Amino acid sequence: MRFAAHYLGEYKKESILAPIFKMLEAIFELFVPLVMAKIIDVGIAQSDKGYILRMCGLLMLLAVIGLAVAITAQYFSAKAAINAAGRIRSDVFFHIMKFSRGTLETSGTASLVTRITNDVNQVQNGMNMFLRLFLRSPFIVFGAMIMSFTVDVKAALVFCVVIPVLGLVVYLVMRATLPKFKRIQEGLEKILLTVNENLEGVRVIRAFRVEDKQDKRFKDETSDLYGRQISSGRISALLNPVTYAVINLGIAAVLWISGGQVYTGDLTQGEAVALINYMSQILVELIKLANLILLLTRAISSADRLEEVLKTEPDERAHENKAENAEGNSENAIEFKNLSFTYPGSRDYSLSDISITLKKGQSLGIIGGTGSGKSSLVRLLRHAYDPTSGELLLFGKDIKEYSDEELVKIIGHVPQKANLFAGTIAYNLRLAKPDATEQEMWEALEEAQAKEIVENKENKLEEQIQRGGTNFSGGQKQRLTIARALIKKPQLLILDDSASALDMLTERHLHDAIEKLPWHPTSVIISQRASSVMTCDQILVLEGGKAVGLGTSEELLKTCPIYKEIYTTQFEYKEARA
Repeated sequence: MRFAAHYLGEYKKESILAPIFKMLEAIFELFVPLVMAKIIDVGIAQSDKGYILRMCGLLMLLAVIGLAVAITAQYFSAKAAINAAGRIRSDVFFHIMKFSRGTLETSGTASLVTRITNDVNQVQNGMNMFLRLFLRSPFIVFGAMIMSFTVDVKAALVFCVVIPVLGLVVYLVMRATLPKFKRIQEGLEKILLTVNENLEGVRVIRAFRVEDKQDKRFKDETSDLYGRQISSGRISALLNPVTYAVINLGIAAVLWISGGQVYTGDLTQGEAVALINYMSQILVELIKLANLILLLTRAISSADRLEEVLKTEPDERAHENKAENAEGNSENAIEFKNLSFTYPGSRDYSLSDISITLKKGQSLGIIGGTGSGKSSLVRLLRHAYDPTSGELLLFGKDIKEYSDEELVKIIGHVPQKANLFAGTIAYNLRLAKPDATEQEMWEALEEAQAKEIVENKENKLEEQIQRGGTNFSGGQKQRLTIARALIKKPQLLILDDSASALDMLTERHLHDAIEKLPWHPTSVIISQRASSVMTCDQILVLEGGKAVGLGTSEELLKTCPIYKEIYTTQFEYKEARA
């Protein structure tokens, strides 16, 4: 509740006016049974048609005023809830954007998507109904009880028994359903994860003909969620019939007590009807209150999950840099000093005791088989994770001393998977440099061997890219991604197996262009192909997370059996095919 109150506090006017107008509606509603009693005891008993018409007019007036204040209350409550939910969604989204790769992997994409969508909607609905009913329903329940005492004390004692019993029922149902709703949200996350995997890997699924297997997996998870919902629904479903049963027993008791008093003349017929009406009002409001409790139970569960995300610290990367310059003064661009790394939750080291020094303007090739630690090394260079032990220096400074903004300025990273966003080519290039001119974009495209791709498009730089770049081939996407990294002229360029879809000639031209870049960036090229790294100033050979070779291609062919095996296997295979 504190979580919701924090955001509703930014809309105090709406949050205060909504329940006030609902209270006004409740006050008008409490007068209705008294008016009905007068119609029966005075108008009908004395056959006074004029009095009956006047009282009916009063009832219509109460109804119109009640409707007006109810609509006003719902307007303010909806405005407060929607705006507060918008702020929650915005805060959660921007907080998630601060997460490092490691934090995102730990939290889970499916979980975060569920929380920013479904959970926010649950909180919004809970806040909306809370503002409308949290004062109105209790006010009418206790107001009807108090008004019943003004009619008849003996019959009103029934209200004193019914209300606590119903309060106990609501409490027990809420206590039983709260943990079940949390498990329902977890089930939704599992289904979302499965759907995402199936959509992203639909080609793989079809290629291996495992549609039936994935379909069964989805049905099993859906059935599991169905079971969880049924389990919570069975308990929630008890609320309404139990409430009706208790209220109807209360009505029967009121009828029994008031009926005897009407017979003896101690109570009028109109007063007896008023008591029944008050009991009916309590029934209606307690049903509303019970449904509100169920809705709030879901909202509280969702609010806890959202608060959990907001309390997750991004990590130590998100600190301000205290140094004056983004780049250190060292002649060395990269220094690994006895670097070791293990992923959170894992006992095995992905990298062990890596030591290397690369000077500014030089190129480093990193090669190794699958699972050798290449991607882990890239993640450390981009500061997605912190080293478990040892040091990683960039331009003479510990990488922990850089803020995210500084790392973005000095590092140009081209990932293994070319990521393009829906929009124009120019839009995608300006993601790296928002103020890039058209000339700068063409220069970057030429350096990335992508100029011809854009020139052949009808709209040139304004050519539309579909979501994920599906209207471009793999090689075209890679070259456009490289151009995006080059346009900001980074001091450190990381090419993470980013030429895997390029032919040998295009790749050679690309490396030649990078070597001739006027600002002479330090480059790190990660690849499984010897041809991609053989011209680098230094080549680091990884095997099982350990450095098994370091030197030029000629040196490694003499001293590193693993590099020699990779080199000869690839080139002999090409010669055999030729």
